[in-house]
Order: sequence, then structure tokens, then C-alpha cells
Amino acid sequence: MTLTEEATGQSLRQIGALVRDARRHHGLTQAQLAERLNTSQSAIARIEQGNQNLTLELLGRLSAALESELITVGRPGPTHLRVRGGTPLSGSVTVKSSKNAAVALLCASLLNRGRTTLRNVSRIVEVDRILDVLTSIGVSATWDEAGRDLTLVVPDQLDLAAIDADAARRTRSIIMFLGPLLHRAEVFELPYAGGCNLGTRTVQPHMIALRPFGLDVEAHAGEYHASVTRVGGRDLTIVLTERGDTVTENALLAAARHDGTTTIRNASPNYMVQDLCLYLEKLGVRIAGFGTTTLVVTGRPVLDADVDYTISEDPVEAMSLLTAGIVTGSELTVRRAPIEFLEIELATLTEMGLRYELSPEYPADNGRTRLVDVTIHPSQLRAPIDKVHPMPFPGLNIDNLPFFAVIAAAATGETVIHDWVYDNRAIHLSDMTRLGADVRLLDPHRVLVSGPTRWSGAEIVCPPALRPAVCILLAMLAAKGQSVLRNVDIIARGYEQLYERLVEMGAQIEVFSD
Repeated sequence: MTLTEEATGQSLRQIGALVRDARRHHGLTQAQLAERLNTSQSAIARIEQGNQNLTLELLGRLSAALESELITVGRPGPTHLRVRGGTPLSGSVTVKSSKNAAVALLCASLLNRGRTTLRNVSRIVEVDRILDVLTSIGVSATWDEAGRDLTLVVPDQLDLAAIDADAARRTRSIIMFLGPLLHRAEVFELPYAGGCNLGTRTVQPHMIALRPFGLDVEAHAGEYHASVTRVGGRDLTIVLTERGDTVTENALLAAARHDGTTTIRNASPNYMVQDLCLYLEKLGVRIAGFGTTTLVVTGRPVLDADVDYTISEDPVEAMSLLTAGIVTGSELTVRRAPIEFLEIELATLTEMGLRYELSPEYPADNGRTRLVDVTIHPSQLRAPIDKVHPMPFPGLNIDNLPFFAVIAAAATGETVIHDWVYDNRAIHLSDMTRLGADVRLLDPHRVLVSGPTRWSGAEIVCPPALRPAVCILLAMLAAKGQSVLRNVDIIARGYEQLYERLVEMGAQIEVFSD
């Protein structure tokens, strides 16, 4: 075989692996993909094995069928990472502010006739998308010179007809416009909510939460069609059918301008909800039951105040950084970790044998969130006796659950990870098998992880879900040799400068494009 033939064969195998990963991420069989392409299953098998010559036309059809840019011609392609793992990290890293709180507060700014200044805002794609929507309907948004503080001024009349539909459809957070907008218009439309590909996540709990405020929503033709019947100043009691974060936030946003008292039962007291409550209190809204599952909100029909609010630190980012240190056997300090929202995670890690110390507590800049510095040490980990599963706060955070799959792979014994909330997120964790992990899918919600793992490098297409994507990256940090993680743009939805900060701690990560 000539050198040219060998290089061509390697390229075909790499493309085949990309096709296989993209097909699996979309839950397709080889036969189903073949049907989309009007070809045979055996042809798909040959492509995935690297035994099929590929034309640009066929590559284009594959990319379209899989909704994934496998290659690009004549323009910059998606972003990829080249990771050389197997070495410990060291030093310290500071947790950045909460992505979920930032998004909620951006939506909440629609309630205020005055000026809202949000300090310490995450510079991430999800924030940019919501800002694109806000500015498209007339909101003024100005960053300070350092690019950390954002000032928002909402006009008396919003131009909802000019809404940036593309940006709106790229974020599920657009659904939190319903709560503020029901006070501003009797009839309005919003594009369908998008976001991570995590299976069916019904919006019905939002409708149940907002119906007592007179909101009626019909979904058709790619849009939510909303109409509002004013309910006057009577007191309301709302029982949420799920203790969801965004559902609770939507109810709070609606209650803030309701002329009366609203009691919200089965409310989430999670970190982003607490940030929202603190901001609403600055606007003059009275909220009893802060940090509990029953919130009593005394709203005001007009909210007009110039307020400054500093967003608290992100517990999910803190858990991500702790996981990076744990799986690489590192001695590492994670600074400004919001301990109240990590206590169950740390208790589980204690059971698994992690050695760590906590600094004395100190307050966040919002005056309420409790922070600590967490220093972890290289530890011999063991599987927990019971399964690891999420619960509403104060239980283990649903967004932190995937990190325990990576940690369990580094531990001795078998661990069941039960992701009962999402329809198919657990499936993406099976990608760790490409890096040497023993991850068996028991059903769409449960995986069995057996360790310890002898990690090895591999080339993988990024899963279309934020947390599993980061999990693959963290596993690559532990894997000896070189790994490539392709199409990593989704990670920028929830993390700011993650790669650069890992590099500062000693990780070897190179960002590149095709």
C-alpha cells in the first residue's frame, strides 16, 4: 500500500467514525439512515467501517441527513479539540457566575421600567442568544468596558413583531418570556423553544403555572400563540405539577407584577431561583419563604427601579472543575464554590473515598449565597453502595449527575447512574466506552459503570447535549495519549473559556477547525 493509499484509508475511517457517532447521537439505526439516503444498509456499514469511497455529493447528503457538518469546503468548519491527557492538573481555578441565573435575570429585566445592571454576567452563547432576542424587540443592552457588567433598559413598547426568531428557537429559555410578557400584551407570539437535544421535555407544567394569571397558549405553525384574560387583583394559589427551576421562575415572573398575593407551592428553591428572588426583591416585590418550596409573592403592578445585582457563582461549573481534578488524580483548589448547592454531591464523593478540605464559608457578592474554597487530593475511589440519582434541590443537582458517570468510571466497583428526568441523556454517556470505560446502558434512563478504567485516547463527535459533552472532554483529560473531540460548539452554551482555564491548570488542549 502506498503512503497516499494509507492516508486515504485513514481519512475514510475517520469519516466513518464521525458518521457512526452522529447516527447514534440521533438514535438512528443503519437501516434508518440508509432509508433517509435512499441506499442500502450494507452501504452504510461500509461507510462506517471506512471501506466506501465518498464523493462530496454523498458527504453533503450524509451531513444533511445527520444534521451534522461532517466536513466543510471553502469556509471555516466547526470547532474541535485535540487533547493530550493522562497528566494531573494543579493550582487553583475560580468558579464563574451562573449561566442559568443570568438567563433568568435577563428575562426578568422585561418586568422593570427602570434600569437594570447585572454584574458578573457569564459571557456564553446562551446569554448571547437571549440578548439577541431582547435587543431585537427594542431592549437597550450595554456592556461595560471590561465586558462583565450589563445594563438593560426596556422601552415602553416592545416590538414583538421584530423578534429574532432564529435566536429564540436556539434556546429553550425563551419560554421564560411568557411570565413577563403576559403583563405587557393581551395577544403575542413566541417561536418554539429549543436548546439541548434531551428528548421530550413538555412545556405543559409552564402552562399550568401561568394559566391562573389568565394566560392561554396554543402551539402551532412553529410558534406559541398566547392570549391573556386579565384576572384583576385577587389572591392566587398555584401548585406546580413539577418542582422545575424554569417553571418556578416563570411563575415568579408572572407573580411579580400581579396586583395581589400569589402563593406558589412545590416551588424549586434551587440556586437560579434564589438569584431571581433576590433581584425581584430589589424591584420592590415582597417574597416570603426564600429558599423553601412555598413562596408567597406580593406583587406590584408597576415595577420601576434602577437596580444593580451581582449574579452568584455556578454550582454546576464548580462540579465540572472538581470532576476534572478528580478523574486526573490531581491536587486542585476550586475557589468560590457555592457550598449550599454542592453538599449532597460532596457527601456522595465522601462516601466514594474522595479526600478534600473546605475553607471557612464567606458570602458571595449578592450577600446571601454561601461560598467556600474546595481543595481536593488524589484519592482511591470506590463505587457508592446505592445508585446515584438526582432530586430537586436540596438533592443532587440534575445537571451534576453526568459528572458522576465519569467519576464512577475512575472508581473501583459498579455504580448505577439513574437519570430519571431526561428521556435519552444517559445514552450519550455510553460514548465513554470509546475511551476505555465500561459503561453499559440498562435502559434509556440508567447506565451501569464499572471501574476502575484504563483510559485510552479516541476520536469522538461531541454529543448534542451540554453536560455529556463536557463529560467526554473530562474523560479525555484522564486518557493517556491523544484524543480528538469534534463539533464542540455546544460546550460554549454553558461554559466561559473552559478550555483556556483547564490549560492554565496544566491540561494540554488545542482548539482547531477543519
